[in-house]
Amino acid sequence: MKRRILGATGMSVSEFALGAMNFGDFGSSGNPDHTSSVDIIHAALDAGINLIDTADVYSGGESEVIVGEALKGRREEVVLATKFGLPMSTDANHAGGSARWIKRAVEDSLRRLDTDYIDLYQMHRPDYTTDLDETLSALSDLVHAGKVRAIGSSTFPAERTVEAQWAAEKGGHRRFLTEQPRYSILSRTIEAAVLPTAQRYGMGVLTYAPLSGGWLSGSDPTARVRARIAATEFDLSVPANQAKVAAVRELGAVARDAGMPLMHLALAFVRSHPAVTSVLIGPRTREQLDGLLAAADAEIGDDILDRIDKIVAPGTEVNSADNYGAEPPALLDSSLRRR
Repeated sequence: MKRRILGATGMSVSEFALGAMNFGDFGSSGNPDHTSSVDIIHAALDAGINLIDTADVYSGGESEVIVGEALKGRREEVVLATKFGLPMSTDANHAGGSARWIKRAVEDSLRRLDTDYIDLYQMHRPDYTTDLDETLSALSDLVHAGKVRAIGSSTFPAERTVEAQWAAEKGGHRRFLTEQPRYSILSRTIEAAVLPTAQRYGMGVLTYAPLSGGWLSGSDPTARVRARIAATEFDLSVPANQAKVAAVRELGAVARDAGMPLMHLALAFVRSHPAVTSVLIGPRTREQLDGLLAAADAEIGDDILDRIDKIVAPGTEVNSADNYGAEPPALLDSSLRRR
């Protein structure tokens, strides 16, 4: 598997990365079997993947435990990434970007992962209630202590990324060297500002959800396990989802003309953007992993990309509801935009 340098971290990572969200008791869509999950991780490593991404919140920490089990004896082969910031309990102090929480969260992750250091420690979502100087100072302390090698962000809008870069420079802190956004053919909003901003600051980009929650898997998305736990996302009475069905039908024709499955077209599309370093794939079963790995060498040219652009225009998304988790407070809280 081909590799690329992850932004300014200097670390070489595979073009596909293994996302570990589905490992553990993650409701009906997770894989609670530790043995089979470990086998999937080992198969991914044997296939050339060297970047594993998880988070403290995945299955309440169980995903990190499974990853730690899988890496026994193989830790040095892997660029290990995890995330912090989403709520780990009902206690308001068990979330966010405060120094108090960061210093506890990293120790919990290190324990669950059974490792002395984390290669990439990412802030899972922006925390608009905590000063960026506070967050970056605490993260810099972790780097200086050797507990973390590099720091990154996830699902940050472009303006928050710029603020974070300025705060790091002004405060003399370590800066975010990576960004992890949602990106697929059906969800292209990050092309307008997020990806250009990442390029401007030399940041590595790890994208997630390349199959748009199963819509681009090549199978009926409404019949998938995920559809049963996210009914609104797959409700075909919703006009935006009807538009997705139409787009997927057209993309299927493009994939057939390109001589590849729709899933491979979707993965090749994300990999084709010059800002993207690595694409996170999140299999729940070994069969799913094998299908995803088969797309490692899939390439598409300008003619195919032009056809995709006509179906879903650059910088747009078919269903704005898919951009969950990225909404700024000013849009979610009406009191912030009404005098």
